[in-house]
Amino acid sequence: MQDRLVRFHLFGQEFTFYSDAPEDEVEAVLQLLRDELEANEKVSRSSVPSSKVLVLGCLRMAAKYMQVHQEYQEYRHLQERTVDRLIDKISSGMD
Repeated sequence: MQDRLVRFHLFGQEFTFYSDAPEDEVEAVLQLLRDELEANEKVSRSSVPSSKVLVLGCLRMAAKYMQVHQEYQEYRHLQERTVDRLIDKISSGMD
């Protein structure tokens, strides 16, 4: 897929970047960012510069990602143990 220019507005500023991601994926990411920033509207309406609000929003998203990643790792480990137990049961039943 070929890179294309993506433009969006936040805090009255235009941001641009190039992406080869599908349009719906880019829109989903931008909506996630907007949702995250609007979730803490009190900060965005204060005198905090928009660049700091953006960084704080990204840090909150990174923290959520790390939490989901940890939960996934725990889930994966649990599934591996479950599969191992099933394999042991099947193997012992074949003897």
